[in-house]
Amino acid sequence: MLIRLEFSSALPVSRAALWQAMTAMEGINQEMRPWLTMGAPAGVQGLQDVPLTPGKPLFRSSIKLFGWLPVGYSDLTLLSLTPGEGFVEASPMTAWRIATLAVGFSTPWCSSRGYCRQSRRRLFAPFLAIVTAACVAVTAESLWISNRKI
Repeated sequence: MLIRLEFSSALPVSRAALWQAMTAMEGINQEMRPWLTMGAPAGVQGLQDVPLTPGKPLFRSSIKLFGWLPVGYSDLTLLSLTPGEGFVEASPMTAWRIATLAVGFSTPWCSSRGYCRQSRRRLFAPFLAIVTAACVAVTAESLWISNRKI
């Protein structure tokens, strides 16, 4: 059995600006601050800087609490990346799947005002460690939605 969580935010930015923020390491860290930050190898400014082999780690990322205390690492792994639209991340260490999408609004009011929607879909298997991680993720997502700045 898989649990599915979905988060969506309407943002007053263009789809191109949202895509840049979603895939740049600075944008990714901005979403996670002040609690966590992710490192990247020297020269990697964004996800598109690294050749993608679906299902293989792009790189090992150090995870730091409050930006300075090392608490672990993540082998950042993408299953797909569609420029300007979204990417699907999978954790090789757990049963996580995260789809992050930049979606243009089809309604005239939203599109004429330059709004775009960012959506996240999380799928995970419910065993104790993952459920604990899911609680942390839900808290982080709610902070991310309220703190999102582009």
